[in-house]
Amino acid sequence: MDEVRVSCAFRAELWRWQARSDTWVFVRLPQEESALVREVPRPPRGFGAVPVAVACGSSRWRTSVFPESADGAYVLPVKAAVRRREGIDVGDEAAFTLDVLG
Repeated sequence: MDEVRVSCAFRAELWRWQARSDTWVFVRLPQEESALVREVPRPPRGFGAVPVAVACGSSRWRTSVFPESADGAYVLPVKAAVRRREGIDVGDEAAFTLDVLG
């Protein structure tokens, strides 16, 4: 089992990535939570990916967060299956808990 390096909870609005608006939906981690993720020492990974465990409502999954080039905030992909199960979609705000894994 992976060690949890940092945990945080936040609320964020779901948005669709313009370059692939047919498939990719994300939430942006707030600056404070992004700073916590950025401070965790780890080996480099593709695209600056950071492995995480996420919860939203009753849904739990593992994925990676990625730094967004605009302001350094991290973004979290939210799969269609999770959005359906939780009854959320683009433009909705939802609560997330995120554990950075190491």
